[in-house]
Order: sequence, then structure tokens, then C-alpha cells
Amino acid sequence: MEPIIKVENLIKKYRVGSQVVPVLNDINLNIYPGEILTILGTSGSGKTTFLNLAAGLERPTRGRIIIEGHNLNKISEKNMAAFRRKYIGFVFQLYNLLPSLTALENAVLPLVFEGVPPREREKRGRELLTQMGLGNRLRHKPGELSGGQRQRVSIARALINNPRIIFADEPTGNLDSKTTEEILELLTTTIREKGQTLLMVTHDTEVAAYGDRIVEMVDGRILNGNSFREEKNK
Repeated sequence: MEPIIKVENLIKKYRVGSQVVPVLNDINLNIYPGEILTILGTSGSGKTTFLNLAAGLERPTRGRIIIEGHNLNKISEKNMAAFRRKYIGFVFQLYNLLPSLTALENAVLPLVFEGVPPREREKRGRELLTQMGLGNRLRHKPGELSGGQRQRVSIARALINNPRIIFADEPTGNLDSKTTEEILELLTTTIREKGQTLLMVTHDTEVAAYGDRIVEMVDGRILNGNSFREEKNK
């Protein structure tokens, strides 16, 4: 099976004053269609930088990331937003909801940018938020929702346009243990039902265990990158 995401010799460095700080060091990794892959690492290990690069939010210093045959290095900044809307959904740790919009309005924002008519947007948003257990919270704004409810809205927004790949950056980092379990069950079950691919980064081993495959990141390097898949399929 061909990988849906192929990472080759990925390097990322940042310039801080007169110093060059290496963050990612020669990463090679394949991620396969329908796979839930979790990247486990401590704070500062480079996992969020890797996620941002894989989602096209940042550019690598060297190396390349290929998504469904598209080399992200060759996609212009002008066209990158359209590419992400088509292929990628993103779930953030801090939700990133617009405080002035309702749950429904936040969830359907990607459809607004796609030019989907208002009636169709509302229909799809209502259906998805109801599946997320928020049918009675559609008109509530983020400040009127609990942390778990806000993250459900964030997940709905990531899923609303049926992207091939979902990226999740510490999606339960601000939630209690009971809500964490509920959110992870909801996210992984929905991903599997839709046949999507999930790449999730976390510092928590219990969260990482929700993945079909776990890779560990230490000091900007991936350990046991592709061997886990082979071992799991034996």
C-alpha cells in the first residue's frame, strides 16, 4: 500500500539571533491511508513542529513532505490554503474557536471558504454537531461551552468538509481524564467510520495508545519510525 503521507529526510532549523537551532533532524516516516498514527514525545521534542510541517503550516529547511503525490515544497503559499481545505482538517489543543460565533457557525467555517450555500452549510453542521452530542448547543458561543464541548466543536470543524487527513495537536491537553477518554473515543471512532487518516501528537502514553501505531520523537528524531507497522501486521 502506498503511503498517504511520505516524509523524506526532513530537517527544520530556526534562527534565534545569531544562533541556528536544530529542531527536526533527518526524519523519514510513512503514514498509510486509514491509519491512526500517534507521535509520542515530551515538550520540546519537536512533535508540534513536525505536525505543522506535515500540515503545510510551515516550510522545512530541507527534505520534503508528499501528500497523495503532492510535494508540499512545490505548492505556492497562494495555493496552500486551498490544498489544506481539500486534504486536511486540524484539531488544536486550545480549540481556536472564534468567540463571537456560535458552535454551529464555528463548525461550518471551512464550508464558508468553499462557497457552500448557507442552507447546505447549516444542514451539514447540524447533523455533525448532533452526532458529536451538541444538538442542544448549536447556538451557544464558545464562552458558554465547557472545554469538552469546545473541543467537540473543534473536531466537527476539522471533519465538516470530509478531508482525507486529520492532524491533532495535543487535542486533550486541557481536559480532565473522563473528558479526555470521551473525546478520544469520539475522534478515533469517527475517523475509522469515515476511513480517514489521523496523525496525532501527544506527550501522554495513554493518549498515544489510541493509535494503530506509535512512534516516539526524542530531540527532533523519530525512533522506531516504520518498524511498528511491520511488527503489528505480523
